[in-house]
Amino acid sequence: MATGTGVLATDEALQASQSSELVRAIDWKGAFWVASGVPALVLFSIGGIAGVAGKVALLVWTVSMIMGFIQSFTYAEIAGLFPNKAGGASIYGAAAWVRYAKFVAPLSVWCNWFAWTPVLSLGCSIAAAYILNSLAPIPPADAPQVLAWVHAHAGSIPADSSRVAAWLAANHGKAASDAIAALLSSDAIAALTPSIRNWSLFHGTLGPVAFSFNAAFFVGAVLMLITFAIQHRGILGTASVQKYMGLAVIIPMFIVGVVPILTGQIDWSNFTPIEPLKAAYAPELGSWDVGGWTLILGAMFIAAWSTYGFETAVCYTSEFRDPGRDTFKAIFYSGLLCLALFILVPFTFQGVLGLQGMLEPSIVDGSGVAAAMAQMVGHTGFITSLLVMMMILALMLCLMTAMAGSSRTLYQGSRDGWLPRYLSYVNSHGAPTHAMWTDLVVNLAVLAIACADATSFFFILAVSNVGYIIFNFLNLNSGWIHRIDNADVPRPWRAPTWLLALGTILAFVNACFMGAGAKVWNPIALWAGLFTASLIVPVFIFRHYVQDKGVFPAHMLQDLGLTAGDFSRRKAGVLPYITLLAGLAVVLISNWFFQLPS
Repeated sequence: MATGTGVLATDEALQASQSSELVRAIDWKGAFWVASGVPALVLFSIGGIAGVAGKVALLVWTVSMIMGFIQSFTYAEIAGLFPNKAGGASIYGAAAWVRYAKFVAPLSVWCNWFAWTPVLSLGCSIAAAYILNSLAPIPPADAPQVLAWVHAHAGSIPADSSRVAAWLAANHGKAASDAIAALLSSDAIAALTPSIRNWSLFHGTLGPVAFSFNAAFFVGAVLMLITFAIQHRGILGTASVQKYMGLAVIIPMFIVGVVPILTGQIDWSNFTPIEPLKAAYAPELGSWDVGGWTLILGAMFIAAWSTYGFETAVCYTSEFRDPGRDTFKAIFYSGLLCLALFILVPFTFQGVLGLQGMLEPSIVDGSGVAAAMAQMVGHTGFITSLLVMMMILALMLCLMTAMAGSSRTLYQGSRDGWLPRYLSYVNSHGAPTHAMWTDLVVNLAVLAIACADATSFFFILAVSNVGYIIFNFLNLNSGWIHRIDNADVPRPWRAPTWLLALGTILAFVNACFMGAGAKVWNPIALWAGLFTASLIVPVFIFRHYVQDKGVFPAHMLQDLGLTAGDFSRRKAGVLPYITLLAGLAVVLISNWFFQLPS
């Protein structure tokens, strides 16, 4: 339909392509445990945010988490409008936008999916790094074997060598002896590093990023397949597994957050002065000028990818036994859990490590985060190994959360006519397996990029977050559009109007984060993200005009209790169009105004 008119397609062909429906098998506690993997997202970007925000990092996490909690009330309300839909807020928001712009509605679904699905590949790359660090560690500079190697090779680097000259040029004020010592230590670490850490079956570059089929890739691929096998059992089986994994992960994360406080490890000077860095990944403090604000907005941009993620708790509305009661409780209690952990863990992380510690390369690229957190709790090898294992479990929990949510977004997007029909198939356990296979194949490709280096990792993260911010912008504004167009539709839970309005304001704040901050992670991240978002156009054209002959499935209207005539009436008038233009203007103006420090 152009905007809701015309004859609606029946569901016969769609029903023929699937074996069963999603099963109403859980209550809000089940969704809470499935969403309990979200706090582990702190492990993805805590190092990167520390590298660009410096001492402002804790404030970034706190403000971002509060914003996410406020926004969740809008999602809780619109989820209640669709007790028979899965897929989360993007699906519910798409139903608001389809009246006004046919191509904007699937954009919401698509952006939510390509924002969430890289959690699989990025999480697997981090977990693989933790596993390799445990099984084949790179020796630290003060390790006995490194010191012995340095002693044995003393005198092998002449003071007048080109290597010494290059090192001195990059480290002003140092002596040749400093250069020789640093180079010998670097050579020793390289010589003693297990060969598997440098092995790669095949590697190369792909545009702005590198890719590598290295050891981390194959370890990550195995973890991804394990996640798929668990998800194959359906939502009830997934929730049962994640309940126990969640307890085994959430408790240690609280321990990591609390023990350093109780043992007096917090150095309060690590939080002041609250000033941005002069340049990313450098310890020198700057000022609150345009360059400093750009770095902080870049940190706010990437933090949103983690802190807003508990909205996935409303992905399972059609699998709740009592959607009216369970939907709000699921997102509210998931939000409280994230509010606690996303503030507590960064607090102790910054309070113990300080600026210099947070800027260590292994912290920035994420590979050393688990070991650093373990050291905050206990210095024995057993405690460290145990905590690292808990962090790996945390990442596995996060992977299952991501696959559960993103596959249901694909499933419901297919059911509602946005995405190709094959994605609507579910198995006998009620698991959307075709969508899960799609997630798996896409993420195996992305995993090769994420495992290449830190630059490629954060490029993928930034591009996916462009999609996430677009999704949030559209869906926060869908709250008031639904209030106008569907005022009489029953709402099991209704957000206070002032919270709905505040969420709308935050939609534009998020747009500013995206326009100003994406460039912090890669110069072309914003444009690559917008290009990826535009790929929904040919996908939607294929589904809507080729497969469905220009009409939508009938149940789209039935879920709202409306007719085609009702759907064609646009009570909000031109306001949605003005909103889209204003959002685009905020992105472009903020991208032009905010520039990285020179």
